[in-house]
Amino acid sequence: MFTSVLQIIGGFVVLTAAAEGLVYGASSLARRVGLSPLVIGLTIVSIGTSLPELVVGVQAALRGSGDIALGNVVGSNIGNIALILGVAALTRPLTVQAQVVRVDSPILIVVSLAFVGLILDGMLGRVDGLLLVTSIVAYVVYNLWAAQDEPGAVQTEFDEGISQKHSLIVDVGLLGLGIGGLVVGAHVLVEGAVAIAQTMGVGPIVIGLTIVAVGTSLPELATSVVAARRGEGDIAVGNAVGSSIFNVLGILGVTVLVQPLSTQTLSWIDAAVMVSTAVIILPLFRSDWTLSRAEGAFLLVCYVGYVCSLMVL
Repeated sequence: MFTSVLQIIGGFVVLTAAAEGLVYGASSLARRVGLSPLVIGLTIVSIGTSLPELVVGVQAALRGSGDIALGNVVGSNIGNIALILGVAALTRPLTVQAQVVRVDSPILIVVSLAFVGLILDGMLGRVDGLLLVTSIVAYVVYNLWAAQDEPGAVQTEFDEGISQKHSLIVDVGLLGLGIGGLVVGAHVLVEGAVAIAQTMGVGPIVIGLTIVAVGTSLPELATSVVAARRGEGDIAVGNAVGSSIFNVLGILGVTVLVQPLSTQTLSWIDAAVMVSTAVIILPLFRSDWTLSRAEGAFLLVCYVGYVCSLMVL
């Protein structure tokens, strides 16, 4: 049991470090070929922060632990809204931009409902994966198109947040180490998660919904809390909502393209909670265009209650 816990912790550390290295190396290479900081931020950095979830999902599916892959996506989406935004809003009330309320949050609701529709037959196949991946490509293309009209302040914010060019050797080295670290870290983490599930006598789906989901979402949690403390609530909100959309369309889509997943072990309660968090956050965003500390506390209590119900049931 202790060894398995160490495996999970070690896997999380390696995944986080590897994702950071890959993002820095890829961003620098992208700058070398002339891509703008805004485009890099909306593509390489956004996708890079979700790579731990993606690699864990694919590794789990390939080794026959599809429940962990499925639970990771559903649990991460619940955590993104209820846990991450809850903690961030408690740190400091979050301002919400109209773009999130009018476009991204409704898209998250549609994506969550589409997920429920796709699992009705108890299976996510390659056709479903192709539909999801096509949708995430369309979403990224839309964001790139919409970014052309962003004000100069946003362009500057991305410019300051993207790493400058390093030497070519450093870029390639970071890229190689990042990819290798993601593979190794995901393998170690999945092995530890499966071992803990077997030791505790709980289903892998529960481990995926809780330990794995929270662990792979730690980069988003750290980013959102730091953004909230700096008064950049729009970054925290956009990070949580955008990651949730990418989890279903990108991570789950690629995973089931590689290896179809059975969804029969996923409780309808879990699916309903995921949809409910996507729905309930919209009116909270619209109230004074701010997510207050009281609303953050409400979200956090809901998340704690959900996790406790998993342990009891």
